[in-house]
Amino acid sequence: MKRAAGITLVLLLGALGAASQQPQPSGPGGPPHQEDPLARFLFPPELVMHQQRAIGLKTEQRAAITRAIQEFQTKVLDLQWQMQDETQRLAELLDKPVVDQAAALAQIDKVLVVEREVKRAHIGLLIQIKNQLTQDQQVKLAQLRSPWAPPQ
Repeated sequence: MKRAAGITLVLLLGALGAASQQPQPSGPGGPPHQEDPLARFLFPPELVMHQQRAIGLKTEQRAAITRAIQEFQTKVLDLQWQMQDETQRLAELLDKPVVDQAAALAQIDKVLVVEREVKRAHIGLLIQIKNQLTQDQQVKLAQLRSPWAPPQ
């Protein structure tokens, strides 16, 4: 029971975090399409890798970006271990007939601190990637990522 509650909580927290970062589709008569307001300023590693030839990515730039990604992955792996531990503690608090609200809220604060660090590391990576790119490369990537960009 405790394990199932922990897994459910991890999935719920993950889904909430992912949903808050994803663009929300607009339906007929629905709200306008919302997207990440920072996405237009930064470039995900996948885009840079996919378009490396189109933007003329240099060997040194690629090496620096690769190093930044490797450092990010190492840091995030450690944070994922912490997140799992803190989330498991929260699940244990919630898996009681009567929940100690103060303790549960204090524990969710610990989970959110780790989540904040993951997000901070991700933004830091995106900034490092952008800083490796020339202004011309950034312009080209912005054009290539646009849905209305002509095919290459």
